[in-house]
Amino acid sequence: MATLLAVGGAYAMASFDWCGRWERAEPRLASAGAASGQLRAGAARVPLEPPYPVVLAGYAPPRSVASRASFPLYARAVVLQVGAESVGLVTVDLLSLPAPLADEIRARVAGLGLGELWVVATHSHTSFGGYDSRLVSELAGTGRFRDGSRAAVVEAAVQAVTAAHRALAPTALSVGEGAAPGLTSPRTGADADERLTRLELTGAGPIARLWVYSAHPTLVEGRTEALDPDWPGALAAKADAAGGVTLVVQGSVGNSTVADPSGGPEAFAARLFGAAQSVPPAPAAAPVRLGHARVILALPRPDASRLPGLPGLLRAAGDNVMCQSSPRTAEVSLLQLGPVALLAVPVEPTAASGRALEAAAHAQRVVALADGYLGYLEPAAVVAGGTGESRRQYFGPTFEAELARAAGVAAAALAATPSR
Repeated sequence: MATLLAVGGAYAMASFDWCGRWERAEPRLASAGAASGQLRAGAARVPLEPPYPVVLAGYAPPRSVASRASFPLYARAVVLQVGAESVGLVTVDLLSLPAPLADEIRARVAGLGLGELWVVATHSHTSFGGYDSRLVSELAGTGRFRDGSRAAVVEAAVQAVTAAHRALAPTALSVGEGAAPGLTSPRTGADADERLTRLELTGAGPIARLWVYSAHPTLVEGRTEALDPDWPGALAAKADAAGGVTLVVQGSVGNSTVADPSGGPEAFAARLFGAAQSVPPAPAAAPVRLGHARVILALPRPDASRLPGLPGLLRAAGDNVMCQSSPRTAEVSLLQLGPVALLAVPVEPTAASGRALEAAAHAQRVVALADGYLGYLEPAAVVAGGTGESRRQYFGPTFEAELARAAGVAAAALAATPSR
């Protein structure tokens, strides 16, 4: 009887609504700036070295423990400057990047005077974990938190951004926009995002390149004892052979998977690199406008109703766990570099949601897994039906609309910001 009472009491406590009311608020502009003139850029690449042995992130428990890396992991950064305006972008070969780590990295490089800094995960499912202290993240993908893992991410990112800033030099921008058809397929939904965007920065020689493509990096077996950055790391290394530093980021990756996994990351990277040659970059007109706008939005209340493997009796408890791990606000950021506008979002949007956000922001591409991680994103109708990737979406049907509203505010602010 005592055991039954204890179990019943624990269930009652877990089922109590600990989330409370999540107030709705209009998106708020946090920062904006713009300048036109001569573009300068610098780039750097710093090894990302975790404290071995370290848990692998990206798959369900039980998780493997790695004692080495089969392929180097990096933090890669580029800093862009026009006049007194400067922005930075740093990628880390990780599954995801929690907002507190992005905030810590920004705080550590505050002395550089950057108007904006994006911190973006490449989404490798066989990099290391332990860097995210949120319970949901520990359970779902990153494993038990270790301060040494967190510190390794922060240190590598800070060093990369600092070195990139130190290397600033006059730069020419070239842009290529096209597609790499046949390399990806939709794991749910009608289509996958096959677009490929290339931004190339050249001075006396190659400085940096930013490539946006969408495909889940799950080509390495998850039960392994060696870390691997998967195809984004392999593609960056292949492109780096021509000089400079390559940053590979995900676009609308939510429902996009590699169509042919044969040959592993290196083979896919070679196929994508070959396809990129049919998307030659063209010089951007001078002077170059560099602009940015960051917007803070209030998040809807988390919703565990669609998550796989969660019985209906445990839905309230699931909501409580998610509420304890979820922030009340998030950020989206819009970056303009010459003729291209990119929208950074802390989610994995599907192709359909990516198009909606791009339209709201008047952007060519979304950049996923940036400055935080809040799960997947599907259109309201898909979420209401409980289909597609919405089974992995932490928030309810209004989530896409809230992000799109914030993207619209960013677009309006950037359009209204005069160039210095």
